[in-house]
Amino acid sequence: MEEGTKTKRTVFVGGVGDDVDEVALMDAFSTFGDIIDVQLPTAPTNPSQQTNAKHRGFAFVTFGSPEDAQDAIDNMDLNELQGKVLKVNLARHTKAPIQGLGNRAVWESEEWLKENAKPLAESGGAKIAGRQKRPTDDEDEMEE
Repeated sequence: MEEGTKTKRTVFVGGVGDDVDEVALMDAFSTFGDIIDVQLPTAPTNPSQQTNAKHRGFAFVTFGSPEDAQDAIDNMDLNELQGKVLKVNLARHTKAPIQGLGNRAVWESEEWLKENAKPLAESGGAKIAGRQKRPTDDEDEMEE
C-alpha cells in the first residue's frame, strides 16, 4: 500500500487526557469503521525516576478506509473523551528521518552539519570577542 493512501486513513487526535489509553481510543473511534492501528506516543522519561511512562497527549488512529477516517474527524473533532476536548484532523505525513539518527535532532548529525552549517564568520552570526552593537541595543537603553 502506498504511503500517501495510509495518511488519508490516519487521523491525529490531540488533547488526549492522561487517563486515556489505546483501549479507550479504540472504543471511542471504532464506531466510525475498522481500526487498523492506534498509536499513543509516550513521553521520554528520565531513567533516574521510577515513574510510569506517560503518553504525550496525542494519538494516531489508522482506519481501514479514508471514508471512515473522515467520519471520525467529522464526528469527534471538538468532542469530549473522558473530560478532555479532542482536536481531531487528518494526520500529516512528516519527512522521513535521516537513517541512523533515531530520536536525535537532525542538526546533531555530522552529515547534516557538513551539508547545511556555515562557519560562524560566513553565517552572519554574532562575533563573541568584539561584540557588535545590535540595532535593538539603542532601543533597550531608551526604555530604561
